[in-house]
Amino acid sequence: MLDKKFILEYPDVVQKNCDVRGAKADVHRFVQLETECRLMQQQVEELSRKANVVSKSIGVAKDDAERDQRKEEGRTLREQKEQLQEAIDRLTAEARAIYRSLPNLTHPEAPIGAEDHAREIRRGGPEVRKFSFPVLDHVVLAEQHDLIDFEGGARVAGNGFYFLKNEGALLELALQQFVMQFLVGEGFVPTITPDLARAEILQGIGFIPRGPETQIYSVENFDLNLVATAEITLGGLYSGEVLEMEKLPLKMCGVSHCFRTEAGAAGRASRGLYRVHQFTKVEMFAFTLPEQSEAMHQYFCDLECKIFDGLGIPYRVIDTATGDLGGPAYRKFDLEAWMPGRGKAGEYGEVTSTSNCTDYQARRLNIRYKTRGEKGTHLVHTLNGTAVAISRALIAILENYQQPDGSIIIPEVLRKWVGKERIGATEE
Repeated sequence: MLDKKFILEYPDVVQKNCDVRGAKADVHRFVQLETECRLMQQQVEELSRKANVVSKSIGVAKDDAERDQRKEEGRTLREQKEQLQEAIDRLTAEARAIYRSLPNLTHPEAPIGAEDHAREIRRGGPEVRKFSFPVLDHVVLAEQHDLIDFEGGARVAGNGFYFLKNEGALLELALQQFVMQFLVGEGFVPTITPDLARAEILQGIGFIPRGPETQIYSVENFDLNLVATAEITLGGLYSGEVLEMEKLPLKMCGVSHCFRTEAGAAGRASRGLYRVHQFTKVEMFAFTLPEQSEAMHQYFCDLECKIFDGLGIPYRVIDTATGDLGGPAYRKFDLEAWMPGRGKAGEYGEVTSTSNCTDYQARRLNIRYKTRGEKGTHLVHTLNGTAVAISRALIAILENYQQPDGSIIIPEVLRKWVGKERIGATEE
């Protein structure tokens, strides 16, 4: 959430920010509601004061007639107060709905516009490979080598679920080990997080746990939801807590399963592993001082690049346009890996992202820090970044490392966990 004081002082700035992000919010209506509620609350307090004065006067009334008159006056004042409070409650509920829907402010360098206005800011990894043979996509490669069973997953859990088998399963575990060891070496606290979280934690992070627009699986009759990312659980870990300034920045990485309904998703971009209902992800998360968050954001982006440099996958980094930013993100970088089996001649596909959420999530979750020797507390800044989404990393590995004889070379950094250099019958 944004600072209410900022919204009330700069409603035009906030409304313009909503407009460039495509957020449907009436900021001036919020200001009007807040103003009306404050005036009405003053009236409630005045009515309460008058009612108290009348109540005290009943005991010193001269006779029954005067006593009854004062009782009636007190009853009238209480009724007026109750009616006014009901009106305040209605207006407050409307104001709260607008307030919680307002997105974060936006970094001044973020490209303005829809998804196709994103700006490429760097490329990395090896040169895009020129194949001398017909390129196969990961679905065909996985079928040839018995790595993924989509039909079995559909029988067990429905479309969008799958079994990883043989080297497919070993590659998932290898990617987890590679990335976790890399991040621990960078000073991250390793965690394995719950796969469930309460609705208030999801709301605090910025996810919609229930309703027609949700991407979340909710557990019926329980205030629990399957998490779409470990950002939810890592961000919620210190909900309501006060951190010590000296311990910031606090960097954590978490392994979790991720569950997404992917409502409305369809088309070629959903083929195979690219858009599924369950996958494993290693997430980075940081709690920082406000002045640390922008540098931490660049650092997270650099780490994601180093991971795909290590895997030997060509990639590019995108500065996400305002219309494609999630509500909590102040700025977001997407890393897109080259997927040669995607489209007619290969395409880049998103594999990781990292967002600076400034104090937006911290205000909703009430996560603060305290400076030793000073009174009061301040909101931390929060950042998240995908270290590796296993399913999409598998696509990039299988497609980029396919060979003319049908085999698939395993990236060197993963071989010690997979136990071989190549997938396929030709391996010696």
